[in-house]
This record gives sequence, structure tokens and C-alpha cells, in this order.
Amino acid sequence: MHAMDHQVVRALHLFAGMQEAHFHSLMSAALLQSFPPQVVLIREGELPDFLHVLVTGAVEMYASHGERETTLQVIVPTTTFILVPVVREEVPLMSARTLVKSRVLMIPADAVREIFGRDTAFARAVVVELALRFRDLVRALKNQKLRTATQRLANWILQADARTGRTGRVVPPYEKRVLASLLGMTPENLSRSFNALTTHGVKTEAHAIVIKDREKLQRLAQENPLIEELSVTAANQV
Repeated sequence: MHAMDHQVVRALHLFAGMQEAHFHSLMSAALLQSFPPQVVLIREGELPDFLHVLVTGAVEMYASHGERETTLQVIVPTTTFILVPVVREEVPLMSARTLVKSRVLMIPADAVREIFGRDTAFARAVVVELALRFRDLVRALKNQKLRTATQRLANWILQADARTGRTGRVVPPYEKRVLASLLGMTPENLSRSFNALTTHGVKTEAHAIVIKDREKLQRLAQENPLIEELSVTAANQV
């Protein structure tokens, strides 16, 4: 594991306050691997062997039932995923697969649970992390329940633009199929929503989404700080 990767992981809130010896113990047992796109890392219903830390790339968290499948979340660096199943030693409710070429640090689940029982700072950080994930879940549910499909797309564009410095140009980092599923739409509904946005200050250019009139788009999106984690007016703080 490169020193820079080590520093990136150490800087995560989950690991920042734990004792150096305990962090070293986790990193000594960890594996850093590169995966091509569409590799399944975790299967729902199967006990996980590792806590995953996404270092580079993107990972789709998804679930299936019968013949239906849906995207629940897209993970981007740098963050952990499947923390709850690892800490509680239970099966995950979601599967995970890479969307693009990704590097993932895999920390043995047994080692995580052992340190959790010995390092109080780490245990507190786990509680905080789980609380934040719960708030993310509530925000996602509110977004799905309280907005139309076109409003959800408008907000996604504004948030994606904020994360890349408010350039006014967004290139989706994954297929439109994934974006549609993430926003609770079919691909056909997504296309219709993009068409609807042409009268609200948005146009598409090849693979890019271009914001031509931000105020129009914001009026449609009806941004709400109790739904969006990231304010588009404070993008530089990300």
C-alpha cells in the first residue's frame, strides 16, 4: 500500500482518531486491489469477509428481487461501505459492483470487529458514521417521495455540478441506465426528463450535461437543505 493511500485512509473520520498501533494492525491485514468495471464485490445475503474502502473509482450499491433490480446508491472515493454488516456480523442488504476501474482497500471483518472492541475512539467513530448513513438514507427517501422525476434529475445535476466546482458542465461518471435507476426512473423516463429540462436551462452535448441558466434550473429543483447534504452555494467547501 502506497504511503499516499495510507494517508488518505487514515484521514477518513472512521480511522482518524484511533490509536496508531490499532490502525497499523488493520492496514497490515488489509489488501489493496484493483478491479475492472462490473466486478461484483459483495452479494446481498452473504456474510462479508471484509470492510471495503473505495480509494479510486466508483461502486454501485444495488439490490434485486425476483427479476427486478434497482440502484440504491453510488459510492465515490474516499469512503467505506458495508460497515453495518461488518460490525454486526450479519448479511448485507445490498450488493456492490464496480462501475469503472476501481481500487478498493479490503480490511478483514474479524480485524475490524476486534479493534472495535478495544479502541474507544474507533468505536465512537463507527457510531458517528452509522448516524450519518442513517441521515443519508432519510434524505434519499425524502428526495424520492417528495419530488417529481424531473425535479430529482434537476437536483442531481446541481449537486454533481457543485462537487466539480460549479463549472456548469457535468459528465455523468456512469451509464445513464445506472443514473435512471438511482433516481427511481426507467431509462425512458430519464430521457423524457432530460427533454423537459431543455426549457429549464439545461442542454446536453454528447455525453455532457450543460447548465445554461442556473437560476431556471434551481427554480425547478426547489433545493432544500433538509434534503440535500451538499449546498450548491457552498461547493468549494466539499
